[in-house]
Amino acid sequence: MDRIKDGWFSEVNDLWPGQAMSLEVEEVLFHEKSKYQDVLVFKSKTYGNVLILDGVIQCTERDEFSYQEMLANIPLNSHPKPKKVLIIGGGDGGILREVIKHPDVEEVHQCEIDQKVIDVSKEYLPEMAKSFSSPKLRLHVGDGFEYMKQHQGEYDVIITDSSDPVGPASSLFQQSYYELMKKAMKPGGILSCQGECLWLHLDLIKGMLTFCKNLFPVSDYAYTTIPTYPSGQIGFVLCSNNPDTVFREPVRKLTNDEVDKMGLKYYNTDIHRSSFVLPEFARKVLRGDSTENGVNGTN
Repeated sequence: MDRIKDGWFSEVNDLWPGQAMSLEVEEVLFHEKSKYQDVLVFKSKTYGNVLILDGVIQCTERDEFSYQEMLANIPLNSHPKPKKVLIIGGGDGGILREVIKHPDVEEVHQCEIDQKVIDVSKEYLPEMAKSFSSPKLRLHVGDGFEYMKQHQGEYDVIITDSSDPVGPASSLFQQSYYELMKKAMKPGGILSCQGECLWLHLDLIKGMLTFCKNLFPVSDYAYTTIPTYPSGQIGFVLCSNNPDTVFREPVRKLTNDEVDKMGLKYYNTDIHRSSFVLPEFARKVLRGDSTENGVNGTN
């Protein structure tokens, strides 16, 4: 297997030239090409089971919670009553696991294009994929674009858990995708999308926020830390149809007891607020020299 050499997997990709994350492999558990992508799962020395798609780390058992919790909880806790949620992607079940924890959420639709990712996750990532048994879930295996065209004006929150902007996920970083999400949202709806890395993709993020600013009254960027993603950081693009949304001040503030009851390991109200505080090099590019708190000067 060319991606594993001398017992180590190395994540080499043109999206992060000149650097690579490496994990020591104990055992290859699964490797097969699906209809859409190369799917690999291995047991690592220190990060548990690892899911790889097209040579890129998607999640590990040790650190997945920081990404899943933040991508899901920031939008859910920024919406006053998120009853109906759509997840695009997320075939490992991690985002779904976090969404169904919320008492306000009554129904979750999930659209994942690759059945193989779901099947493999159920077998090798059960702590995430057990969420697929939730009675709140309506699962659709297919194209997210087509699904949203058929479900317009339905959702309070849309969450896109995508891989990087290559291969089957490349279209999920374009303006046409955000336009489609906007049509699928209810008035006052909120979306949250995987938003790449400040250290590596600042121009891409800037471009995404620019077209989001033209589409939505409120948009912003937050981020989390996660050791096995490139440069140890991944961000989220957030948009709202409600001009009164203040992403940095969550509508629902979790008590310590609620955090414990939900089994959260990373997200809390303080980390929600602080995730919007950007390092200076990124703030200047994404928010200019404005002293306002949000990208649009509204939050």
